[in-house]
Amino acid sequence: MRLSTVVLDAPDARQLADFYQRLLGFVVREEEPDWVLIGPPGGGVGLAFQTEPAYVPPLWPDRVPGEQQMMLHLDIEVDDLGAETARAVAEGATLAEYQPQDDVRVLFDPAGHPFCLWMPDGQ
Repeated sequence: MRLSTVVLDAPDARQLADFYQRLLGFVVREEEPDWVLIGPPGGGVGLAFQTEPAYVPPLWPDRVPGEQQMMLHLDIEVDDLGAETARAVAEGATLAEYQPQDDVRVLFDPAGHPFCLWMPDGQ
């Protein structure tokens, strides 16, 4: 057994796939009308996006009973936290108001999924 893909629901699969393609430099591996699979050009675990008309963005960091909670997030390693945060925002991400750590930046993709940019220790 091996993990091949992480799938994220979104109101528009193509729009969210385009965002992550630009952010990560991934390529389209497969595409259907309401589903897109992208991944690193040389192979590896991919990200897929499926259109879900009833999609509700998660709340983070708030926890409101009965509201959609964050169930997962992507951690993306970067070499320059400031520059890559600015690039992610320029591509369509939103910087979260609450930042729990100095060496991590929490952002939201265009569909509202939280993701983190982080740098390894010592950089």
